Amino acid sequence: MALSGMRGLSVFISDIRNCPNKEQERIRVDKELGKVRTRFKNEKGLSHYEKKKYVWKMLYIYMLGYDVDFGHMEAVSLISAPKYPEKQVGYIVTSCLLNENHEFLRLAINTVRNDIIGRNETFQCLALTLVGNIGGREFAESLAPDVQKLLLSSSCRPLVRKKAALCLLRMYRKNPDVVNVDGWSDRMTQLLDERDFGVLTSSMSLLVALVSNDHDAYWSCLPKCVKILERLARNQDIPQEYTYYGIPSPWLQVKTMRALQYFPTIEDPSTRRSLFEVLQRILMGTDVVKNVNKNNASHAVLFEALALVMHLDAEKEMMSQCVALLGKFIAVREPNIRYLGLENMTRMLMVTDVQDIIKRHQAQIITSLKDPDISIRRRALDLLYGMCDVTNAKDIVEEILQYLSTAEFAMREELSLKAAILAEKFAPDLSWYVDVILQLIDKAGDFVSDDIWFRVVQYVTNNEDLQPYAALKAREYLDKPAVHETMVKVTAYILGEHGHLLSRRPVCSPKEIFHKIQEKLPTVSTSTIPIILSTYAKIFMHMQPPDPELKKLIWAVFSKYESCIDMEIQQRAVEYFALSQKGAAYMDILAEMPKFPERESALIKKAEDTELDVAEQSAIKLRSQLQTSNALVVTEQRHENGNSPAPQLGLVKVPLPTTPVEDYNSPYAGSLQPNGVPGEAEHQAAPSADLLGDLLSPLAIEGPPNNTTHEQNLVSGVEGISGLVHTAAIVPVDEPTNTVQPIGNTAERFLLLCLKDSGVLYEDPNVQIGIKAEWRTHQGRLVLFLGNKNTSPLVSVQAVILAPTHLKIEQSVVPETIPPRAQVQCPLEFVNLRPSRDVAVLDFSYKFASNMVNVKLRLPAVLNKFLQPIPVSAEEFFPQWRSLSGPPLKLQEVVRGVRPLPLQELANLLNGFRMMVCPGLDPNPNNLVASTTFHSESTRPMLCLIRIETDPADRTQLRMTVASGDLTLTLELKEFIKEQLISIPTAPASAARPPPPAATQPPTNTTAASTDPGAMLAGLL
Repeated sequence: MALSGMRGLSVFISDIRNCPNKEQERIRVDKELGKVRTRFKNEKGLSHYEKKKYVWKMLYIYMLGYDVDFGHMEAVSLISAPKYPEKQVGYIVTSCLLNENHEFLRLAINTVRNDIIGRNETFQCLALTLVGNIGGREFAESLAPDVQKLLLSSSCRPLVRKKAALCLLRMYRKNPDVVNVDGWSDRMTQLLDERDFGVLTSSMSLLVALVSNDHDAYWSCLPKCVKILERLARNQDIPQEYTYYGIPSPWLQVKTMRALQYFPTIEDPSTRRSLFEVLQRILMGTDVVKNVNKNNASHAVLFEALALVMHLDAEKEMMSQCVALLGKFIAVREPNIRYLGLENMTRMLMVTDVQDIIKRHQAQIITSLKDPDISIRRRALDLLYGMCDVTNAKDIVEEILQYLSTAEFAMREELSLKAAILAEKFAPDLSWYVDVILQLIDKAGDFVSDDIWFRVVQYVTNNEDLQPYAALKAREYLDKPAVHETMVKVTAYILGEHGHLLSRRPVCSPKEIFHKIQEKLPTVSTSTIPIILSTYAKIFMHMQPPDPELKKLIWAVFSKYESCIDMEIQQRAVEYFALSQKGAAYMDILAEMPKFPERESALIKKAEDTELDVAEQSAIKLRSQLQTSNALVVTEQRHENGNSPAPQLGLVKVPLPTTPVEDYNSPYAGSLQPNGVPGEAEHQAAPSADLLGDLLSPLAIEGPPNNTTHEQNLVSGVEGISGLVHTAAIVPVDEPTNTVQPIGNTAERFLLLCLKDSGVLYEDPNVQIGIKAEWRTHQGRLVLFLGNKNTSPLVSVQAVILAPTHLKIEQSVVPETIPPRAQVQCPLEFVNLRPSRDVAVLDFSYKFASNMVNVKLRLPAVLNKFLQPIPVSAEEFFPQWRSLSGPPLKLQEVVRGVRPLPLQELANLLNGFRMMVCPGLDPNPNNLVASTTFHSESTRPMLCLIRIETDPADRTQLRMTVASGDLTLTLELKEFIKEQLISIPTAPASAARPPPPAATQPPTNTTAASTDPGAMLAGLL
């Protein structure tokens, strides 16, 4: 900043620096702001030089952190100054003080455009820098064509073209729908031939953004990218100023390899061979040196090359070379390099062929688990967790248990969870699994969740051979003088159920067990006492013959707690005391616990819900694909008389130890009341059977449901649908047309399921796909029913969920074969992360006879499923509506081409989308006001307000206003409602008036909305 000739600015800066405290600084700043405001307000004839001086002061004050809410017009006006010093100040201050939505920027668009298309290169650079920094939509709409011409101009200097490329990149990232890049493949190919490295590097950044959105349009750029990499790898004709510590333009190398990763594959053998030669040169030529800057640059290139090698699915020999190189890195002294080596080796787990090679470095990885740096220890733990299998599970789990004793608190919970999961998934025998869990509780009881000890109780209960061993180990741990409360819970439960199996041992008599547990009773909390009381009741039941002394001791405990203030403890003590006097009937009432049904492991689900990095998630996903299906299968069974009863549910068992047994949240589910009250076991196959039982009838595999009255009443005119095709409801497949055609209108089914939570999604002569869903706040559970309608099996069945970025989806694996006249249930768990209209897609395929059928179907996990209707009174509505004054939190749009609906049916439609219509808030009877709350994992519930103004004379158009406290939510909700209003099925031809063609659409009629006489909402809405 040049301060010559501006003594006032220099004095002001000196005064600020000399202020003794913050209060004095504020007083001096307020004084200067008052002076500047007075000059701007009273002296209209300020010269450009005087404006420049005051605007510099404003910028300096803004940089100190103070609000500057005036003088913006003076700053913008300096952009049109004829001299460079004033123009420079105008551009700098404008780009710092104003955001892209500021109204004053519109005044500068013409001046900025004149500078861009002018001949002064300095002014061009200033203008491009401003547009690149602000990147607003109006700038993009007005200036993008000029910037594109500047980039492609052969008469401009490289400095200007480089800035033009970066400016265009910013506009494209902010507004890809505005910047027209159609047909830019040839232009990008031309830019990749550029000899100037500044222009080439900027153009490569632009290419990365373009191919990330649409790689198909830029296949011609792929060979050029490979040639650029060849030129850089061989250091051919690289300017000295673009060589960093002997490395030719590492930034360009990284960008080029990143662009190549957006192309799915490289088909041309010559191009592929050349690329792998370059990658081989990078892999062989990278080593660790003493210079930190050179290390950073060379390893940035190396790790991007490793990512490209994995993306291209290189030969096993090159993959092995990559692993060997990473093995060297995890053994060096430099912690940053060790971290990167461990992180990239974890990513390598996605490649199935190199897992055995990674195991060779297991000893060094375990050493990293003891590193002083916690970030390295975390990466080592992630890598050990991902590389664990049946062959090395014992070693890895034992190392984790050993490290658990000395690990800091920040890692103990994660260590405990991962050790429990690995022991469950890869246990060579169940006794070892019990040993691991009990050791885990003993060493880190405070960090062991209830799910872990629930799980071991389920295993012990379901395996009779394991019960004596588990009871003996539980007895051994009770001998320790200090036992964690979680250990008391699990040992008391196991000894209560199975302690009688050890009665032949002198040290394991019922009396000894009672005394050991009784020693721990004074130290436990009220949540553990009910479990101990249940244990005493079981011990009493198993005493044969009864021991009078032990009976008195147990009764004394029951009597003690009969007056306990805790209702749960008191009720148990009273009931157990009364039951223990029933004689032989007592044994029938407190019979041995039945086996638990198999369910999804809560431990594995919990691990997947934790914030793991992308590499670990990829490794887990890869391993899960190799496991046996745990889908529920419904088979048709016949009685002896030949009648076909309702389908019976059976569970596909998943044996230990190769795959994890299904889990549920508590060992008492379906068998005990909370805290362990014995009761009748509810023998059921799985929770989804009860949850979805009512859906089995309408999804009968014999054919589609006959009664669809309820579905038709949800949306007006469904019975008269005229074949509307919603192209997003069933996505075309890039394969030959299916010979098997769907039954019914798939688009109509999807639209109905956006309103409902159960129904048929798709059907053809061979298969029927039904849906049953439950949605609660930001979470949801959706079950797909895949029914085989034929007497022959369906083979090569695949059901893959293509998830958008805003949804976290957990999917059960579907078996490859669906038996004849059987139904497979595929549960899906949804978590909404943020507002978005993107929809998950089901990629479903199967083979029947010689026909291979593949369809892509949208799943109705749409935006409105995460809405919760909420009534809003006038006292609550109007303050909220006023506080959301305008864009981007409040958006308004005139929607044309709406399917005509009566006002009441439009209100019913909004209610069906979980937006509660609030009558009486709008005085115009032709308008609707609705309210709802949006739920996501990342934010608190967000209130959304909607107003729809209709025109009774023309029901094909309306004006819609949507407001919320989040700009993304407002935009997404507005567009979602708009899409649904346009896509609703038409009424019968006699009742509906179709909208006129788009070319002859009448002018917008907003009379009803704009001429409300004295309307209460006139100034508010």
